[in-house]
Amino acid sequence: MTLTASLDNLHTVVDYLRNTLPAHAIVFLRGDLAAGKTTLTQAIARAEGIDTDVTSPTFSLQHVYGDRLFHYDLYRIDMEAFVGLGLFEEFERPGWHMVEWGSAELEALLSQVGFSLYEVKIEPVGEDKRKYSIRLLD
Repeated sequence: MTLTASLDNLHTVVDYLRNTLPAHAIVFLRGDLAAGKTTLTQAIARAEGIDTDVTSPTFSLQHVYGDRLFHYDLYRIDMEAFVGLGLFEEFERPGWHMVEWGSAELEALLSQVGFSLYEVKIEPVGEDKRKYSIRLLD
């Protein structure tokens, strides 16, 4: 599924995700720097009634919002460090796990152990819109 939205109607993307994704899913957010990965996570948090600041977990690696929304930024971390820090076990917690900069190696490992994996690819369209390509990963 592909949706195009501006910030003003990002709720259409969030509504689609809420109606489509299972209650427990790992979502790989793909896109260039400043594509809108954290912005999408912020919109999901608002839709869930979470009113704390949602920021990129660039230096902390993971932020947890409420008890069912998890946000990861894995830009600077390799698979060995990820597992060594105990972050792999976090994916067992029920909820949505929004993963920025997740590697193909992590995707393969999570798939092998049976997690439901999705991808949201975000691409700029003009100055104020983004294209969101949403798919189940095999």
